[in-house]
Amino acid sequence: MPLTLLTVPCLTDNYAFVIGNLETNEAALIDVPDSAPINQAIAQKGWRLTTVLLTHHHNDHIQGLDGLDRRSELKVVGADADAHRLPPLDQTVAAGDSLTICGERADILDVSGHTNGHIAFYFPQSELLFSADSLMALGCGRLFEGTPAKMWDSLQKLRALPRSTTVCSGHEYTASNAKFALSLEEDNPALRSRVEDIEKARRANRPTIPSNLGLEIDTNPFLRADVPSLMKAVGMETAAPVDVFTEIRARKDRF
Repeated sequence: MPLTLLTVPCLTDNYAFVIGNLETNEAALIDVPDSAPINQAIAQKGWRLTTVLLTHHHNDHIQGLDGLDRRSELKVVGADADAHRLPPLDQTVAAGDSLTICGERADILDVSGHTNGHIAFYFPQSELLFSADSLMALGCGRLFEGTPAKMWDSLQKLRALPRSTTVCSGHEYTASNAKFALSLEEDNPALRSRVEDIEKARRANRPTIPSNLGLEIDTNPFLRADVPSLMKAVGMETAAPVDVFTEIRARKDRF
């Protein structure tokens, strides 16, 4: 049985995610922007939270940790490479490691770029990817620490996952990301259709997160730096994909 996913809006535009095993009642939490809505969501389900998985050290992903119910009983997991900037960890992990979370295997991916030491958690059985601020809906995180080459490498790892993967990213930035994507590929029919869906969702105050990886591959410019139509759109038909990605990221930073 696949894990059950809860998307929990937090703060102004953050998301936390709770996964639950309906057979064991066990739950795990990915990132902790704010404890109150997370505690409420878990209580409403009647689940028993056992594990907290942290993707990176930015405050809006960790600051709610000490406010979680039964905090002293929770196992906190994060990247060894980021441990010096994370809350105290009960277990450190690195790229290539696997954990058993809620009875299912979780693979650890290094997706540095937004920050160094940023990790993603991928659950192949349930086809869930928790990418936080690396791959985002129609976007990717700003490069606060990593290089464009590092982020492009990270995004290619994620793009290689099955298209049916559900992408759980960290922020409700999709509408603004969509405007930028349209500025590059206005004639992309998959993108235009997606933008209509995004606008309907936001008018109804519905989250646009999570998203689908196949849809990201077809519409997210940061995954498309080696796609001829997008290379042509930015006037870089013969450039190396990493250089195209660098240009796209620079344009987004100025957008």
